[in-house]
Amino acid sequence: MAIITFKSNEFKETGQTLSLVATATQMAIEHSYKILVVSTNFKDQTLENCFWELDRLNKPIISGPGRAAVGVDSGIEGLIKVLASNKTSVEIVKNYSKTVLRDRLDVLLSPNTEKYEDYIQTCDNYPEILKMADRYYDLVFVDLSSRMREQEAQNILNVSDVIIVNMTQRLKNINDFMELKETDEFYKRRNIMLLLGRYDAHSKYNIKNVTRYMREKKQILAIPYNTLYFEACSEGKVIDYFLKLKNIDENDRNYLFISEANRVDDAIIYKLQELQMKI
Repeated sequence: MAIITFKSNEFKETGQTLSLVATATQMAIEHSYKILVVSTNFKDQTLENCFWELDRLNKPIISGPGRAAVGVDSGIEGLIKVLASNKTSVEIVKNYSKTVLRDRLDVLLSPNTEKYEDYIQTCDNYPEILKMADRYYDLVFVDLSSRMREQEAQNILNVSDVIIVNMTQRLKNINDFMELKETDEFYKRRNIMLLLGRYDAHSKYNIKNVTRYMREKKQILAIPYNTLYFEACSEGKVIDYFLKLKNIDENDRNYLFISEANRVDDAIIYKLQELQMKI
C-alpha cells in the first residue's frame, strides 16, 4: 500500500531509528496492517537490537516452511541473490525477513557486511526490493541510513510515498531545514512530514512553538524521549513495552509517549489518504 521512509539531514543523533521503531510497532499493535521495517544501516544494529537480544539476533535459525535461514545468506544479501536468479514471488521479501509479530510486523535486517564498497552495492537494490515488498505488505517503513551515498538514498526517496524528516529541537537544525525548504524543491513536496525525535515537551522549542516558528500549516509530529522505552530498545524488549501499555491510563508516566506515537500513526494514515485523494 505505501512506503514510508524516515530520514535525517543531520549526522548527529536525531532519534530517527528509535522514532521509526516506535511508530511502526505501535502501528502494528493498534492497526490491522501487515508491516515491514527495513533497516538500511551500515555496521549498526540499533534497529535490530530493539526487537532481539544481540546473541539471539545473530544466531542462525529457520523461521518455517519457505522461510530463509537468518544467517550468512539471509536478509538483504540472500534476497538479492534470489532476485538475480529471477526466482521471485509475491512473498519473496517476507521469506527473507525476520518475524517480530506474526502477520503484523517483520524486519528486513541491515546488510551483513564489513566493507563499505559491498554495502554500496547492496544499496543499489533497495528500490526494487521496496517496490516488491509494497506488493505484499500494507506498510513498509524504511530507516534511511546517513551512511548511504546521496544517489542511492535519493533512489529510495523517489519510490517512497511518504517521507518523514527527523529533526532535533536545536534552533540550528530548525533553521537549516527552513532554509532547505526555501531553496530545495524536494522539501516542498506534499508527501514530506516533519518529526521531532527525542522530544522534550518542557523545551522552549516545543511542538506548538516550533510549528508556529516554521510557519507550518499542520502541527509537527514528535516522539518524546522516554527512559523506559529507550531501555527497552537496548534490551530487545520493545514489543513487551508496547504490549504492557496497550490500555494505558492518562496518569501513567508513559502516557505522553504513547499518545504521541499514536498521533504520528494517525497522521501517517491521514497523509496517505490525503495523497491518494489528490492523485
